[in-house]
Amino acid sequence: MTHTLSRRSLLIAGATLATGIRPPAAVADRPDPPVVTDWNRTLLRIVRTPGAQPTTVHATRGFAMTHGALHDAVAATTGWGAPYLSTSDSARGASPVAAAAQAAHDILIALYPAMAADLDRQLAADLGRVPDPDAREAGVRAGRRAASRMLVCRAGDGSAATPPALPPGTEPGQYRPTPPGFAPAVFTHWAAVTPFVLGRADRFRPAPYPALTSRRYAEAIGEVERLGRDTSTARTADQTLQARFWGAPIWNYWNEIAQSVALDRRSDLVTTAAVFARLNLTFADTAIAYYDGKYHHRIWRPITAIRLGGTDTNPDTPGDPAWNSLGTTPPDPSYPGGHSTMARAGAAVLRDAYGPVHRVTVTSEAQPGTTRTFRRFGDIAAEAGLSRLFAGVHTRLDHDAGALLGENVARFVLDRTGCRDRLTASGSSR
Repeated sequence: MTHTLSRRSLLIAGATLATGIRPPAAVADRPDPPVVTDWNRTLLRIVRTPGAQPTTVHATRGFAMTHGALHDAVAATTGWGAPYLSTSDSARGASPVAAAAQAAHDILIALYPAMAADLDRQLAADLGRVPDPDAREAGVRAGRRAASRMLVCRAGDGSAATPPALPPGTEPGQYRPTPPGFAPAVFTHWAAVTPFVLGRADRFRPAPYPALTSRRYAEAIGEVERLGRDTSTARTADQTLQARFWGAPIWNYWNEIAQSVALDRRSDLVTTAAVFARLNLTFADTAIAYYDGKYHHRIWRPITAIRLGGTDTNPDTPGDPAWNSLGTTPPDPSYPGGHSTMARAGAAVLRDAYGPVHRVTVTSEAQPGTTRTFRRFGDIAAEAGLSRLFAGVHTRLDHDAGALLGENVARFVLDRTGCRDRLTASGSSR
């Protein structure tokens, strides 16, 4: 059973900012210590550590579990906001900071046990900033309960399955491994992972891919052939920069964008916890949804389409066996585009929380020290998605389908929550 989450119920602090009504300072632990953003930075550091993230478990799952549990701990200790895992828990008088830190710590310890020593130190530092021992201990208990519920909820969700091998395509349009490494397809099991909120992976599955004989297909291939080639003279210097700037996991960028906006807006603990929960629950379900689309349609990547253009029976795509892309093609099918899906979803969540306009300076994970500045969340999403066309790894068809999918998933998650039934059935909802 699911229930609707209005903006008022899940982002209550954000909604009350406009009216000047805020949670009492003692309830929201204001001024807000950056507990949410600090634990988010820790998780970013972990997933960027070589070998720390299991190769067959998508990183968005850990972000969603961490921030979902953290938000529920804050909701239980403040009475503000609707928890993701709906329960009757109330921990009034408990420290929300202690609860948030404990919840994040316990999830991350379960997911990344090798990082236990650093996580323990961070928790001890956070708890040491809560002066009232009774409030601190009550917060610890609330955080542990929130983390335990999340771990129960996600046990057996399909994420631990062995990814099945994907046979290479043999017909025009069908996906096959790409150069230079011709690596096997990744995350072939991810569409079968239980969504956090979406209910089913195919809820917003992209429409069928255009016929290879169509003008629309030929135009899309022609565009990426011109702009995405490694030696392209049609691509501008700024488009080349964009292609390289966004060449890392897109959800990492958006978590850093959210950190920047939350700090700029001086969001309190309640608001920040809710925004990060919504953002990362959306990302987790977006990953499940776009892998559903990718492995349902199994469309070949541009480098394959261009090199084998002579086999698609379209006279407007003659092919070029020597064509190479600017960027390295990821080992999964082309349609829909992952960057475009994630970026549009992230923009939708932050737009819902803060409005469409906010000046943001983004730092590249792929090119450390390089920054780009934007005024609107939608502009960030559009550039991040189209950067993959300039990199030669996606077409505009992939971008458009991904943007629509990301918007649809985000709107769905912004309105709903889930997983209560699984917890109730397990007897772990108390």
